[in-house]
Amino acid sequence: MVTRSACVSVNMPSLQIRDIPEDVYDALAERASRQRRSLAQQAVADLSQIPELESRRTRQAVIERLRASAPVLPKKALDPVRIVREDRSR
Repeated sequence: MVTRSACVSVNMPSLQIRDIPEDVYDALAERASRQRRSLAQQAVADLSQIPELESRRTRQAVIERLRASAPVLPKKALDPVRIVREDRSR
């Protein structure tokens, strides 16, 4: 049996923050410790909870669900040809 491993390289943006107030750093370190995460992992977890990002994810999920679902037509779909003919006969 031959096994192959693929090395996938993903270029993700990075962020370096300087001059963090000590109380902010301490709070982040405490949260990271409680969650058993590194400071960087905790910062990413906290930043991913930004309300604007959450609402964008929610909207994106709804859009994906709508695209995946079959279009729902009304039970009595309107026939445009019939409507135009009726209008012309008035």
